[in-house]
Amino acid sequence: MRTFTIIWLGQLVSTIGSYMTEFALTVWAWEATGSATALALVGFFSQLPRIPITLFAGLIVDRFNRKHLMMLGDAVAALSTVGIGLLYLTGDLQIWHLYLATTLNGGFCQIQSLAYQTSISSLVQPSQLTRANSMNSAVHYGAAIFGPALAGVLYPLVGLLGIVGIDMASFGVAIATLLFLQVPQPLPPATVEIETLSTKLTFGFREVWRQPRLRALLLISTLFWFFHDLGGAIYEPMILARSNGSAQVLASTATAAGVGGVAGAVILSVWGGPKRKVGGMLAGFIGAGLSKTVFGLGRSPQIWVPAQFCSSLNFPLLGSSETAIWMTQIAPAQQGRVFAANALVVQVVSAGAAVIAGPLAEHILEPAIAPTGYLVGILGGLVGTEPGAGMALLFVVCAMAMVGVGLGGYWIPALKRIEA
Repeated sequence: MRTFTIIWLGQLVSTIGSYMTEFALTVWAWEATGSATALALVGFFSQLPRIPITLFAGLIVDRFNRKHLMMLGDAVAALSTVGIGLLYLTGDLQIWHLYLATTLNGGFCQIQSLAYQTSISSLVQPSQLTRANSMNSAVHYGAAIFGPALAGVLYPLVGLLGIVGIDMASFGVAIATLLFLQVPQPLPPATVEIETLSTKLTFGFREVWRQPRLRALLLISTLFWFFHDLGGAIYEPMILARSNGSAQVLASTATAAGVGGVAGAVILSVWGGPKRKVGGMLAGFIGAGLSKTVFGLGRSPQIWVPAQFCSSLNFPLLGSSETAIWMTQIAPAQQGRVFAANALVVQVVSAGAAVIAGPLAEHILEPAIAPTGYLVGILGGLVGTEPGAGMALLFVVCAMAMVGVGLGGYWIPALKRIEA
């Protein structure tokens, strides 16, 4: 666990810096456009390059040095952050520059994250996989605590350029932790088969699809993440619209998410996770959906903050449980291609969700739930009629669908047999 822990610390520092920049740019984009669609498109352009790159990412990760791939991803992210900072310095920064930067980052980040994820099973013992994956959850949620909080304090003092400088230093820490460590490579197969390029690229899909249990796992997790990302695409503009553009309120909900996620990760690390990983995953689906339903129905930070805490408390459980299942079902030398295939499916539906969410909320549901809208008599009392109510309605529907996916999973026989 020592090598993994050092790499993990570097990724934690780097992710905090990235969250600081992301938070500052989100507030800047809302002030510049006031558009839910514009913010949702940032997520879309982040997912867009991952779709074609993921076709090759698994093959790349299984064939090339994983440590070097992780360092490459951090380096590209650092360069794109520098570009944003320079454009801001010259007064030329526009919303389409964010789309371009997230497109560039998205492609290399996919390779970097896949290289990191597939290295875990080589760095820790099988009995420690759930604990290691829960620590990875703490990277995301720990950064969600400190990133927005630090950005909120430092932004008035050092501005966007200062935040970018901090982000650059954090990338340096991540790369430095990798330089002097040995990341084991998977052993090559005992027999070398002659394969065509198409056979190599489709290996992960074929490996999953030929096993009904893995196929069921992929389908139900993809369905969950579709509804999660459909609602998540309008999460930030919903909060900003319902709080009169308050960066402090947005930061408080982000911090609550981070605290909940870290708490969940700590509990899971101490506990070690449930024996039945499928049960843990489905329980996490249901818990997250119920909490998000309360969040969407709320209209003030007094509801949003505790609901967001409870929602994030579930994600280390569902994420680490699902990842542990995949890691125990797939051989290490094949994990890159299989994980890439899984990621590709999720990315396609996530990109679709990001494209749908903004126009659906902004141009259909917002007018429909306005004081003169045709849904106000039916749903106005549930989510209100003020700006952001249409986005809240979409968020609640997606959250309830997440609960339905979790409950439905208990009735799928193939899922019940996956750990047999």
